[in-house]
Amino acid sequence: MSTAITNLVDLYERSCTANATRPLFGTKGAGGWNWITFGDFQKQVDALRAALKALGVGPGDKVGVVSNNRVEWAAAAYATYGLRAAYVPMYEAQKPDEWAFILADCGAKVVFGATNSIYEKLCALKGAEVPSLERVLGFELPETHDDSYAAALKRGAATPTPAERPAAEEVAGFIYTSGTTGNPKGVILSHGNIASNVSAVPALFPVSTEDRSLSFLPWAHSFGQTCELHVMLSQGAQVAINDDVANLVANLAEVKPTILFAVPRIFNRIYAGVNKQMSEKPGIIQALFKGGIAAATRRGRGEALGFFEGLTLSLADKLVFSKIREKFGGRLQYAFSGSAALNKEVAEFIDALGIFVYEGYGLTETSPIATANYPGHRKIGSVGPAIPGVTISIDRAVTGDPKHGEILIAGPNIMQGYHNRPEETSAVLLEDRTFRSGDMGYLDEDGYLYITGRIKEQYKLENGKYVVPSPLEEELKLSPFFANVMIYGDNKPHNVALVVPDLQTLEKWAQDTGETLGDVAKNPAVKKVLAAELERCSANFKGYEKPKDFAITTEDFTVENGLLTPTMKLKRRAVMEKYGKEIAALY
Repeated sequence: MSTAITNLVDLYERSCTANATRPLFGTKGAGGWNWITFGDFQKQVDALRAALKALGVGPGDKVGVVSNNRVEWAAAAYATYGLRAAYVPMYEAQKPDEWAFILADCGAKVVFGATNSIYEKLCALKGAEVPSLERVLGFELPETHDDSYAAALKRGAATPTPAERPAAEEVAGFIYTSGTTGNPKGVILSHGNIASNVSAVPALFPVSTEDRSLSFLPWAHSFGQTCELHVMLSQGAQVAINDDVANLVANLAEVKPTILFAVPRIFNRIYAGVNKQMSEKPGIIQALFKGGIAAATRRGRGEALGFFEGLTLSLADKLVFSKIREKFGGRLQYAFSGSAALNKEVAEFIDALGIFVYEGYGLTETSPIATANYPGHRKIGSVGPAIPGVTISIDRAVTGDPKHGEILIAGPNIMQGYHNRPEETSAVLLEDRTFRSGDMGYLDEDGYLYITGRIKEQYKLENGKYVVPSPLEEELKLSPFFANVMIYGDNKPHNVALVVPDLQTLEKWAQDTGETLGDVAKNPAVKKVLAAELERCSANFKGYEKPKDFAITTEDFTVENGLLTPTMKLKRRAVMEKYGKEIAALY
């Protein structure tokens, strides 16, 4: 946009007016992809805003939503903003008691439910569990139902009401961080917080009306919400909404996105999937693939290529890499990675395929972007320099290390605080509103930030050595043999691990070697091959960081079993509660 925005209502109205006839959201139906224009979306928002106002929603009220990404989710968000109320998103994967806690904590007046089942569960929370809740609406209820989204649109269209203009300091929404321990915390984000992030992005990335993304990151998370929903809409770009994770690769080929917003887990899957596919190709193709990756990686590091290296890269790109890119639609120019640190080897690998990955860093509390690599300013392995208006500093007093310390962030993107948690707010916000991130890292001589772990995850072994487990865990998960891993060693003589093996890889290994898998967790041959793979993957780590022994479980870490947060972060305390005996037995 030509001028900076200060609130999300102006963002929505300016873009919808300027791009009224252009496609905005694409959804997949029986006959293919159907697109709704900016103008038609604006009509939905305007009608829903009037319907919410008729339900008594006004300045300072809270409107909740439990839903996957969909057009209705976005319409409800912008309708809420236009009443100077706050939008509070939740995940479908969360349990009803978590919805109840969040709705009661924020004092929600109205809540939307995606499916009829979710609608019914939310209705059951009215009354004693959530006293503030007055109305539950359902996106998929039939139009004849008074609580349906369709009925609300019909009522609103008959009684139009203009949008109000929130001040920059007014609250746009609460995003509840899922948290690896205890109840979630409501991060209060103002219109100015989010708008500052949205305004900063076009200065770094040339997003245009010709760009398109395939949305699969949840908008209930700050990365997906700000970077994809708000930024893409503000620039007149297109957003296709993925229908199911299982269909992601097929949908990429159909949608042909130019931009992809993802988290390291997705790039790790691409890395593992391509390598596995190549391992089954004829030897000459494998050699060409490996030679092409090596040459592309060298070129990416700024090294000059010899004649034969250049020829190998050219052939590999034409015969192998181009076919891989076609699986992603063939138009992908930029891929943005956030939410967690991306393994450098994976980043270089994706880069070598001809897909440029730009890694950034931030937290829900920073709206979320704090730093980002961008065209012409990129160092693989770093999360980039601070974005315009933001300042990064390192507090080394926390770690006592001459280089690494806690990352401190200052700027217009810093949250207003945690809802109803003044003590926790004061613990992370300094007097000048600088935010203590809780993350460890360092700045290089050019101001590029490098992340080295979470301070809360850091622990000390009996020998006094400090360990940050996540880098090794991420490295191990790049192996086709490991689906998930947790390293442990707090106040212990050495590290141990709990590993979840990849059963498909083990089954193929068993076929190739003639082994019988049986009970994987108790099979000595399985433990031997996993031990060798663990040693191989941890070769570049310090001796005291490597686990000396490990236990095996065939139950993966998931959101459903409570071992991962909805944003796929490991709940270490929950893993210890469930597998503490098995881990203790390793000592």
